[in-house]
Amino acid sequence: MDRAIFEDLDVVIVGGGICGLATALALHRKGMKSVVLEKSESLRAAGGAIAIQPNGWKALDVLGVGSKLRPSTILLQRIREIFLNGSEQQEEIISYSNIGETRWVKRSDLIEALAQDLPLGTIRFGCKIVSLKLDTNTSFPILQLNNGTTIKAKVLIGCDGANSVVADFLELKPKKLHSSCGVRGFTYFPNGHGFAPEFVQTIRDNSMLGLAPVTDNLAFWFVNHQWHPQDLKAFKDPKIIKQMTLETMKGFPKKMIDVVQNCDLSTLTFSHLHYRAPWDILLGQFRKGTVTVAGDSMHVMTPSIGQGGSTGIEDAVVLARCMARKFHANNDHKIFKGQKIIEEAMDEYVNSRRMRLVQLSTQSLLVGSLLDSSSLLVKLIILVLLGALFRDKFAHARYNCGCL
Repeated sequence: MDRAIFEDLDVVIVGGGICGLATALALHRKGMKSVVLEKSESLRAAGGAIAIQPNGWKALDVLGVGSKLRPSTILLQRIREIFLNGSEQQEEIISYSNIGETRWVKRSDLIEALAQDLPLGTIRFGCKIVSLKLDTNTSFPILQLNNGTTIKAKVLIGCDGANSVVADFLELKPKKLHSSCGVRGFTYFPNGHGFAPEFVQTIRDNSMLGLAPVTDNLAFWFVNHQWHPQDLKAFKDPKIIKQMTLETMKGFPKKMIDVVQNCDLSTLTFSHLHYRAPWDILLGQFRKGTVTVAGDSMHVMTPSIGQGGSTGIEDAVVLARCMARKFHANNDHKIFKGQKIIEEAMDEYVNSRRMRLVQLSTQSLLVGSLLDSSSLLVKLIILVLLGALFRDKFAHARYNCGCL
């Protein structure tokens, strides 16, 4: 019988996705050691591509990995929005020169770039939380893992995604189901795709297809449409996912349909979209003792404005900065022994992020609902709200989370 193992650690991060690894790297850059607990047996490289907008690149440059990623991506020059109405087609061109550096990055490349700069042994694979509670004497979190290990952590950061164990421990309001679902995939072009350096967004009724070149031979695409009960059968079968996506795309330009028709089936994913309501972010208690959350665990949102991944990287930078600043001010940055100092650092982090996240989640929800609604009155109300609250609809991309 295996002997039980007990460990006393300074900083434990739950989840080895983008936000978890970015948080570990940000802390490492400030001289703070952490351990990342990842339930998978290896880095979770699946998930297609994500849009990194200017705010994301600023954060990645602060972490020192932006220069690693740029050579394998394409700098986009514009957004082309195409609106289909029967046989009629309208287009709008938006130059990225007015927004800033935007590229689509393979999730696997981003994950690997973040992981490569972490000290050996930082990431522990196959570690799943069985139970989480606060120590009755010290109020520090105690984690019981599936392998029998018990960990007492002075700092616990939940970066374990939309289905977060740590968020549940904090008793955050449950994430909500959006009325839309999304399909994502890659299409490879051995002889080159010849696409212009632009993000093309094509909208017809309540369906939208997004298409972006990632490299000269690789394009990433997604299709968002209203959720229907019959979509349940498509969750795991890539052939059914492809078939249902092509049915959704009837009436779209042939060039777009061909991209989906020729996709790599192994890269297809299908999901019902979730979000944490803006009012729940505004009122949520994101700290209990020395436990907090970041990334999707804190603010899962619809992909309507393409900020999910970048926002998690921002969280990492801000959290590490708050912790380092507070510990340095108290000459306590090497040994995490001051619970009050940790709590103050986490409170500063939460307060720094809250209104930024409320704005992002509100804009994301409104933009997604605009596509999803069939009511002209509802669409008009949403447009009025967007115009009043987000006159500059790309201001979110020009945000700078600051340095470490």
